[in-house]
Order: sequence, then C-alpha cells, then structure tokens
Amino acid sequence: MERLYKELENYGNSDFYPFHMPGHKRNKACVEGDFPIERDITEIDGFDDLHHSEGILLKAQNALSRLYGTKRSFFSVNGSTAGLLAAISASVKKGGRILTARNCHKAVYHAIYLRDLVPTYIYPQSDSDLWINGAISVSRVERCLEENPDIEAVLITSPTYDGVVSDVRRIADVAHSYGIPLIVDEAHGAHFRFSDYFPASAVDLGADVVIQSFHKTLPAMTQTAVLHLCSDRVSEKLICRFLGIYETSSPSYILMSSLDACVAKLEKDSGRMFDEFAENLETARKQLSNCEYIRLFQAPDEKSGEKDAQDRTEIFAYDRSKLILSTVHSTLNGPGLSRILREKYHLEVEMTTENYVLALAAVGDTREGFSRLCRAVEEIDRQEAQKIISESDAGKQEYRESKPDVCQSCEGEARTDERRNGDCTCKCGSMKQLMSISQAMEAQAQFCLLEESIGKISAEFVYLYPPGIPIIVPGEQITGLFVRNVRRYREQGLNLYGLCGENEESICVVKEQAEV
Repeated sequence: MERLYKELENYGNSDFYPFHMPGHKRNKACVEGDFPIERDITEIDGFDDLHHSEGILLKAQNALSRLYGTKRSFFSVNGSTAGLLAAISASVKKGGRILTARNCHKAVYHAIYLRDLVPTYIYPQSDSDLWINGAISVSRVERCLEENPDIEAVLITSPTYDGVVSDVRRIADVAHSYGIPLIVDEAHGAHFRFSDYFPASAVDLGADVVIQSFHKTLPAMTQTAVLHLCSDRVSEKLICRFLGIYETSSPSYILMSSLDACVAKLEKDSGRMFDEFAENLETARKQLSNCEYIRLFQAPDEKSGEKDAQDRTEIFAYDRSKLILSTVHSTLNGPGLSRILREKYHLEVEMTTENYVLALAAVGDTREGFSRLCRAVEEIDRQEAQKIISESDAGKQEYRESKPDVCQSCEGEARTDERRNGDCTCKCGSMKQLMSISQAMEAQAQFCLLEESIGKISAEFVYLYPPGIPIIVPGEQITGLFVRNVRRYREQGLNLYGLCGENEESICVVKEQAEV
C-alpha cells in the first residue's frame, strides 16, 4: 500500500518545481529556521484532497478505520476541536437539545453556541479528596433522558483529563434505548485499543461517534486528531459536511502524513511498543506509590494501602497513564510542586491544579524519563517528611475530616462547614442557567467588578487551562462560590482565562441584569 508520508518524502526529493502554493516554494533559503518545507505541499496531482478524498488520503483514512475497526474514520488536522464540532452538528439539528456532561471541553460549548442548541447538563460524581471529576452516572443519564424526551444526542468525556473513565457500554445502551446516538470525547484515550493494561476504547463499547487526539497519547504531531464513525445513527454525509465547514480548506500535508505514519507504526509495532510502555509505566506507578507525602492517585484496582484506602465508587475505570501526584498531605500545593519539578529537575508536567499535578505518560516515554520522574518525586517526598515532622498540620487535617453532605446535582460530596449563601461546594459547582449560551453571548454586555457581579448573568466563558473546562458558561448566574474560587485560583497561580478589565478584576455580564 502506498503511504502518504512515504510519497511526501519521495516528492520532496524530486526535481518538481512548485508554481503553486505555499509561498515558500520549498526554498529553504527564504525561510528563517529549519522546517520540513520540502514536504509542505498543497492539493497537487497525486496527493488527493482531504475533503473529497478518492486516492492516497482515502487509503490513509481507510487504514485508520481498519486499525480501530470502525465503519468510517476521518483525519482532523484542526484537533479534536473540529471533530467535536462536526460530531455535535451532525447529530443534533439546529436549535435542538443535547444531553452533555458539564465537565466537557470548551469546544462542546462552542458547538452549542454555533448551533443554538439547548443543553441539559449532567454533572459527574466527585472525588472527595482531590476534587477531581469522577464518572458519569448511568442512572442519571437514564433519568435525564426520561425527563427530556426531546434530547437528540448524549455526549460525555471519557477518559477525563485526569484519566477517569465512565461506563460507556451501559451509557450507550441507555442512549440507544431512546433511539439517540452517544458521542464520546475520547481525546485522551486514543491509546486504549493497543493494550489490555488500559480500559477498553469507546470504539469497542457501542459509542456512535468517537473523537480522539492522536497527538496527546500516540506518536503523532500536535494538532492531529481523528473522528471515528461507528454506526449508522449519525449521518456520514453530515459528518463530511461539517468537517468541511470546521476544518481548514488547506489542511497541512505534514500533519496528515504524521497521522498516516502513526497508523503505519501502530500497524507494524504496537504490540512491542505498548508491552514496553505498560511495563515501564507499571514499574513507575509502584515506585511512586511508596511516597508518603507526594501521593500517587490510585486506580480502583490498585492496592492503595491504609494511607489511602478509599472506596472510589465514583470511578468506573481508570487510565493509569495519568500520573496524578497529590500534594494534599504535604506542605506544598500543586503550583509549588510543579515549579520544583520544572526549576530543579527540568521536568514539565501536563497540568497543575490546587492540590495535584498531572504527569501525562505516553507510549513515547522512555525508561530513563520515568526514572527521572520517580527519583525527583522521591527526593521531594523525603524533603516533605522532614518538614512535616517539625510543622503542625492540625488545621488542614481538621478541614479534611469534616463531615460531608451530598450534592443533589452530581451526588458528589459537599462540605457543610463551607456552605455559604446556598452555594454548592462540591467539585461540580452546580450553576443556574438563566439564559441560553447564544442569548447571553449576543446580548448587550458590560464589565462588572467581581465583587459586584454576584447574582448577575455571565456573558462570557471563564475557564482554567488546561484542561479548558468552563467554570462558568455564558447565561449562568454568578455565585459567591464562583467569585471565591476565582480568587483562590489566582492566588494559587493557576492559568485562568476569560476575565477582563484592568488586572483582570472584572467579568463580562449581561447588561440588563447588571442594571438591575
């Protein structure tokens, strides 16, 4: 079979002269820096067209489909973002209703805005220690569909950024019993299908459309993703139409060849690669689990020991390639641990939160890389042990041991000793939607100081990045808890986007509500 990446390499070494785009004309002398411009071409003879593929690009996407066992698979060089936009647009008519997990990526909310959809939110359960988003409850999905018969599709994120996997098979069965498709944002789970060490892929569990970011956990370049169409419940014609709308009409051949090369590598060598990866990862997890103060978040099927023996019923399955290192039992916070790992050990983590950092492992990791991380965390853990001996942590411990209540929105825990103004304090941060996203974003708006914004309607998204999950959505009512959380996130040094005004002390609110 001819491969795109091989044909690009051959063409780059040929004597063809380009009287066509791009403007660098494969002339390295006119480019500052060293880029593979000899392989950067446009839709010339023999290289097909992504949006009307009939030749080499069709063969490349068919190879992808065979690898995952799907009805049809598509390249996305606009990342999973374009795949999510296309999947939602093809599954729900304009102005229709969608059931979506509230912890989904901002791209889902953008699709809701662009298509003027009516969302019904389902909140994930919540881990009571680190406050990570847990799994989506099957019974709550069924309840929402029973209460809202006009819902046209269900969308969940599985795995989450933190590696939490929901019961996709049962959720798919529920959705199908109501005659609607299940869309799964599996951006962080493209590697699942290649080893039993990881949970099963949504592709094999009855999902109708699955979106994966190859660049996140597979050996492919940044911005490369795929959309898998797994059934006839969503129109292939509409998927193609909306991919053509949301993707560039000039897709990068370098990125497409990276996808094709990744598929070729997995076809040939996935067994050896993933056996080695799983072995190195399991060794690292066992080593890190011995740390006392920088604690590794344990998967449900891992022996956690007495120090962390919690029954994590909020997690159906877990992706162990996500190394969550908790600072809850140390003198550090997440940003502090991240800073030490970066500045002292030259280790960059994927995500930093208040109480933990996420080190993302992937098949490209080496044994030496895992060893460096383990040595660094062990050394930090020993230093924390010396600090803990001389410092009292009674106040922090008292807070952790306060009796929790149950949030009625997500069935997660909420601390009664932290309730103020009727706000929910669990991780879901359940919010009241007073206007639709499109109504709020297109209404007249004005800046409002955070302290004066409580009770008003947000006209903009505010989110932590990563992971890009909005903590408030346009149309939702601003609460006292939201304002306190914003203050706390900023004090912790986390990346918070969507605020405005001088020093980002303001938020954009719907003007009519602000005047009231």
